[in-house]
Amino acid sequence: MRTILILFCAGSAIFAAEHCDSGISAARGKNATGGSHAAPGENAGVRPTSDMVRIPGGEFWMGSDHTDMEDARPVHRVHVDAFRIDRATVTNDQFAAFVAVTGYLTVAERQPDPKDFPGAKPADLVPGSVVFTPPAHAVELSDAYAWWRYVKGASWKHPEGPSSDLKGRRNHPVVHVAWEDAAAYAKWAGKRLPTEAEFEFAARGGLDRQTYAWGKDFRPGGQFQANTFQGHFPDTNTAEDGFAGTAPVGSFPANGYGLYDMAGNVWEWCADWYRADYYQQIAKSGAVVRNPQGPADSFDPGEPGVAKRVQKGGSFLCTDQYCARYMPGSRGKGEPSTGTNHVGFRCVR
Repeated sequence: MRTILILFCAGSAIFAAEHCDSGISAARGKNATGGSHAAPGENAGVRPTSDMVRIPGGEFWMGSDHTDMEDARPVHRVHVDAFRIDRATVTNDQFAAFVAVTGYLTVAERQPDPKDFPGAKPADLVPGSVVFTPPAHAVELSDAYAWWRYVKGASWKHPEGPSSDLKGRRNHPVVHVAWEDAAAYAKWAGKRLPTEAEFEFAARGGLDRQTYAWGKDFRPGGQFQANTFQGHFPDTNTAEDGFAGTAPVGSFPANGYGLYDMAGNVWEWCADWYRADYYQQIAKSGAVVRNPQGPADSFDPGEPGVAKRVQKGGSFLCTDQYCARYMPGSRGKGEPSTGTNHVGFRCVR
């Protein structure tokens, strides 16, 4: 069932900053406009390939002891077996190849079923997706609907809406993909989505208990290591790192395993269901947890009754002013049928 959260649905809740929910969506038909921001040349970054990196596996400390990341505590010992992971996130070029062969239609491109949206006006039940739309002035950070809009016609082909396209963005990560879209691509490619543990182990690049995928300092030597948000969130993005939106994959240094964009740029779907208390559950025994596959069900205290999947890595919208989830030990979450213009994925085997 498609369950995008919309303002005229009873019981929708705004998430707190410490529980960053990248699957938030806003009202259909309210200010549903999207503008294109400038994109760098499509040849920037690393060219899209099917290149995968073998991760040796081993034990590591999973999670974060950051005081604002309660769902990522306690830090606990985990073992993962060896696996292979895409060197970079799936790009528009790669996703286009999948669509050309299969004719696949993403969730954002499908006609919504009225049964999934009781009480919705027929005029609002049109294909589309959720787009970051910065307000013209500073707003209270308690109201995420101030910067998210459901944009009619937004999809992976039209990231900001019908007036936008993929020109100059062939090598950018594909966005507006729901969880099932990512899973469908992975199956077609003979791969799968990573578990949360696999993603974090790979993101750390061999560094254990470090704040960031590259070490303890956010900007070592004054250099940006990931595509994140600078300026005043959410109204003013100064783009000091060179990008106001998504960046071509590989625009920032690879981590210790040679993987690109394991922090920032776009959130990435994982295979696991999200439970805010999952780490507490599996850490109770005190033993090393081997190859955790996530909980059997989902529970988010911020939105009880709305099942969610784990997302990792943060995005170009992450900032220490609101959602500093570019740390490898942090956790994100998203309603599986909701895509946005800052969520993508990569695959493992």
